[in-house]
Amino acid sequence: MARYEDLPYRTCVGMMLINAAGLVFIGRRAGGIEHVDETHVWQMPQGGVDPGEDTWEAAKRELYEETSVRSVEKLGEVPDWLIYDIPRTVAGRAWKGRYRGQRQKWYAVRFTGKDAEINVASPGGGGHKAEFVSWRWEPMKNLPTLIVPFKRPVYERVVKEFSSLAGG
Repeated sequence: MARYEDLPYRTCVGMMLINAAGLVFIGRRAGGIEHVDETHVWQMPQGGVDPGEDTWEAAKRELYEETSVRSVEKLGEVPDWLIYDIPRTVAGRAWKGRYRGQRQKWYAVRFTGKDAEINVASPGGGGHKAEFVSWRWEPMKNLPTLIVPFKRPVYERVVKEFSSLAGG
């Protein structure tokens, strides 16, 4: 097995889904070895980029696969790749031990549909495993306090980048 320091980062995308009131979608994770308590189990939709896939297309795909949402307008993106390391204590068990963390491209989108479009129990038309057990709209400024601590700097940066988009 490779040393932790030598492991690559998994290429991923993240989506900040903002409703008309300026609140952000967060989902309560269905599980995950990295979750250490009941407070830090919330996150925005995110997921891996397939080989050769455009990051914007990957972001729309991941959003649909996790929430069933397709009614969106692109508002912006973080110009940089944001990186986080997973704790060494879970590195060997997460992603089959192949990665030390993620490098993420983040997008902000305006949700233009109705809340009934959101389906986390049977996402993507029922063709995808549920990653969230529940969801809610949350003020953007609260997001960093709801995520697992090792992802907090990424969420702080995403909130800083997109804070002008809340509009509500």
